[in-house]
Amino acid sequence: MPSLTNAGRSRGDGAHGVRARLIILQVLVLSLVVTLFGRLWYLQIREGDEYSQAAVSNNVRQVVTPAVRGSILDDMGRPLVANRTTLVVSASRTELLKQPDKGEAVLERLADVLKMPAEELKLKIRLCDKDVSQPCWNGSPYQPIPIMQGATTEQALAIMEHREDFPGITAEPTAVRAYPTPEGVNAAHTLGYLSPVSDQELTRQKETGEGNLQRSDQVGRSGLERTYDADLRGQAGVTGLSVDNIGRVTGTVSETPSIPGNHLVTSIDARIQAVAEQQLQEALLRARATFDSGNTGRFFEGDSGAVVVMDVKTGRIVAMASAPTYDPNVWVGGISAKDYQMLSSPEAGTPLMPRTIQGQFAPGSIFKVVSTSAAAQSGYSLKDNYPCPGSVTVGGITFNNLEGAGYGDISLARALEVSCNTVFYGLSYDMWLKQGGLQGTHHPMVDMARAYGLGAPTGIDIPGEVGGRIVDQSVRRAEWEQNKDDWCRLAEDSKISAGQKAVYRENCIDGWQFRAGDAVNFAIGQGETLVTPLQMARVYAAIANGGTVWEPTIGKAIVSPDGKVVREIQPEVSGKLPISPEHLAYLKNALVGVSANGTASRVFAGWPLDKLPVGAKTGTGSVQNKQSTSWFATFGGPADGPQYAVVMMVSQGGTGSGTSGPSVRKIYDALYGVDDKGNIDPARAMLPAPPSALPPINADGTVAPVASYTFELPGTPGPNGMATTVAIEAPGALPPDRVPYRGGRFV
Repeated sequence: MPSLTNAGRSRGDGAHGVRARLIILQVLVLSLVVTLFGRLWYLQIREGDEYSQAAVSNNVRQVVTPAVRGSILDDMGRPLVANRTTLVVSASRTELLKQPDKGEAVLERLADVLKMPAEELKLKIRLCDKDVSQPCWNGSPYQPIPIMQGATTEQALAIMEHREDFPGITAEPTAVRAYPTPEGVNAAHTLGYLSPVSDQELTRQKETGEGNLQRSDQVGRSGLERTYDADLRGQAGVTGLSVDNIGRVTGTVSETPSIPGNHLVTSIDARIQAVAEQQLQEALLRARATFDSGNTGRFFEGDSGAVVVMDVKTGRIVAMASAPTYDPNVWVGGISAKDYQMLSSPEAGTPLMPRTIQGQFAPGSIFKVVSTSAAAQSGYSLKDNYPCPGSVTVGGITFNNLEGAGYGDISLARALEVSCNTVFYGLSYDMWLKQGGLQGTHHPMVDMARAYGLGAPTGIDIPGEVGGRIVDQSVRRAEWEQNKDDWCRLAEDSKISAGQKAVYRENCIDGWQFRAGDAVNFAIGQGETLVTPLQMARVYAAIANGGTVWEPTIGKAIVSPDGKVVREIQPEVSGKLPISPEHLAYLKNALVGVSANGTASRVFAGWPLDKLPVGAKTGTGSVQNKQSTSWFATFGGPADGPQYAVVMMVSQGGTGSGTSGPSVRKIYDALYGVDDKGNIDPARAMLPAPPSALPPINADGTVAPVASYTFELPGTPGPNGMATTVAIEAPGALPPDRVPYRGGRFV
């Protein structure tokens, strides 16, 4: 049997073990308590603010209030684009989801009131994501979703007078983008349009940390709306709503009011814009009523056109129109797939295409001012005469005058008046030979075209401009290097015709050459030469103003909603023509001669050329497999200096003098108030000179009224020996001396 001593020792050892385990347990518990309190201190004290904000943000939802977008105004303050109040029916997803049937019955009743399919309403209140396409809602699910714009008063009353039947549905006046078309103005291609912000834009903003876009924002996609989007858009307001764990709103946490956008004042004059648009349509109709007795034996199609009115002294655009066009209001509230397809359809004439800056056409004879400039600067005497036979043969190819007419030996001025092709053929061929023929590296006429800014975008402040096409030796060789392998392969392709194979074989072997025929065609704006109507307006403006090539602009100033000028947009000089003043003066006088005694004389018959000289050039551009392009390019104004350049183009429109010319004349009639008898009628003059001052905008955002003055033109005696007076408008109640006009005086 064990001893008592051993038993006592065992009990003692057991007690020590229990105490040790208790101590270890106490230490562990204490450590856990210390760790817990340390973590609590870390979370609540050291990082308390951060986690508090995170917790709050998890229970806060943002509701965005869109900012009122700024207006786009003309030079006198007339709204070209503004905001109108319309009744907008909206639905709250939060309230609809509280209904037992998730709002199904409410939407069915609403569909009856709005005369819309209930399914369409359900689609509109869906939330957009990568798997859900339009129609859907791209904004916050906690803000009202607009489902119908332009509701009638009866529809709004039916909703608001029976609120119990329409929980979560509102009908309220809301500001939406509007194109009020003052004076009947369209200007769709210049103004542009809006569409909802995209996921890509929001992702890019998040990555760069730049910008203040909200998911519900509308952003500019084309025209002035795009270029000046950041100025016009303003900043949306944001309200933070606290919500519980099932998404019910429990209160307002924060509120930041929206900031309205700034206004854009432009150089567009609404009245001249309206006249330009109307006259472009008249030119299209005139073309379609003219029989093409030449190539096609049918009436001209007059399928599209463009017109530009530019201030030659600044490069600012006074009017710019393209046809076919469309109603810009089609974008308000979102464009349908059917409408977008129609606007971009070639069969409909691609109405979305702004032909003033994207239409590329052979300029024909209006290009001869470039050839004349190059000849003068290359040493060809302006006092000499040059042969104008009915045709010339170069490189085995015969090149003709229009209808084979010949005029003997004539001056360059007379060659412009009668539009003699063969004079310019001869000059260009001679230059080509002097520069080394096929081994030459450049051609003076090509160099001059580039000096005028052709072959590159003008830099106008609306997006999407193209640069046209100017080809010389360097361009030809670069394209040959890029395409010769394909050309050589196609030259041996048995699937194409013998004629096509011959062309490819020639290009394969010597497609790098700038041939004599290329030079001859270039001299009269044919061959591969392509220009836009805006480019040619700038060419004639540079001739008129003494050689300054301006970068065209439409925006004049950004003005805050309370009328303060944020910044003025100053025109910039793009270049200077490498032409002497004497040669420019010769060219200007020669073009006035075209209006008095040349191909444009019928257009300006009865016009007071002594008081308001107009330089002009007609053009008929040849197009393969199409009817000819009608061009009419001009500059004009008082005798002491031209004020405007006006250029019109009609695709498949026939001759310049027959189709475009009469419409350009009507634009000048409107500018200076010239009646059918050639008298300057003060009551009809719309814009003898652009306003030099900005239109005043009142502190409440309204535009001050336009004031009218009567202006006495210097040195232009009218009937009964009295000075000729012209009505001129100036923005606001400005003193007359704020609108100077060539030394005349306000009456």
